[in-house]
Amino acid sequence: MPVILVIPALVLVTLVLLPVQWAAVGLKLPIRRIVPLAYHRAVLKLLGIRVWVSGEPASGRPLLVVSNHVSWLDIPVLGSLFPLVFVAKQEIAGWPVFGLLAKLQRSVFVDRTRRLKTGDVNAEIAARMAEGEPVVLFGEGTSSDGNRVLPFRSALVGAAHDALGSADDGKVTMQPVSIAYTKLDGLPMGRFLRPHVAWYGDMDMPPHLMNLLKRSTIDVVVSFGPPVPFDGNSGRKETTRSLESAVRAMTAAALLGRDLPHTAAVPFLPETR
Repeated sequence: MPVILVIPALVLVTLVLLPVQWAAVGLKLPIRRIVPLAYHRAVLKLLGIRVWVSGEPASGRPLLVVSNHVSWLDIPVLGSLFPLVFVAKQEIAGWPVFGLLAKLQRSVFVDRTRRLKTGDVNAEIAARMAEGEPVVLFGEGTSSDGNRVLPFRSALVGAAHDALGSADDGKVTMQPVSIAYTKLDGLPMGRFLRPHVAWYGDMDMPPHLMNLLKRSTIDVVVSFGPPVPFDGNSGRKETTRSLESAVRAMTAAALLGRDLPHTAAVPFLPETR
C-alpha cells in the first residue's frame, strides 16, 4: 500500500477501535482482551509485517512470557498472536498516542529510576497473572539491534515468585519467546540491514516509522520455547539464565534460517472471561 494511504488507514483503524477498547476496559467486558489483538493484526497488515510462528503459547496459568526486545514492532507482533499484558517503561505512559494505546492495552508501567518500586511492580504483575492474564516481560530491560540477545535481568522475575500464591499447584509457568526479524522486502535481512528495523538507543519514532513505511514487507519469526515451571524452590538467577539461554538459541536459529518449522501466524484465542 502506498505510504500516502498507510498513515490515514492507521489513523482510521485507531479511531474506530480506540473507543471500543476504552468502553470495554471501563466496563471490564471480555472483549477488552480481544480488541487489542484485532488492532495489532490490522497494524501489521498495513505496515506489511509478516509474522511466522514456531511452537505455541503455553497453556499453563499463571503465565509469564519472557522475550528478547528488538523494536517497538515487537508489541504488535506479539500482541497479534494472543491476548497479552505488556510490562513497559514508565515514560511510555506519557507519550502522545502511544501512551494512551499502552494504557488501553492495560500495560504495567515500570519506573526504572526508582528501584524501591520494583516490589510494587512485581505485585501488580503477579495480580494480573493471578487473573489469568499472560504477562510479557522483555528480559533484557531494553531493546537491541536485533542481531544479538543482551543479558537478561533477574530482578523482575520476582513477579513469578509473587504469583505463586495464586497458582493452584504452587507453580508458575514461564515461557521463553524469541523475536527475530529475518527478511526485508522478501530478501534475507542480514546483520547490516537488521538495525534499520530495530529501534534502540536514542532513535526517534517518527523517522523510524517513515523508514519502515518505505518497505514493502518485513518478515519476523516468533519462536515459543518449552515452558519452564517455577516454584518456591526455583532460583531467580538460575531461572533467568535458563530463559536467556533458550531465547538466545532460538534467536540464533531463526536468524540463520535453520532448525525451526515456521508457519504463518494464526492468533491463539484461549477462553476469555
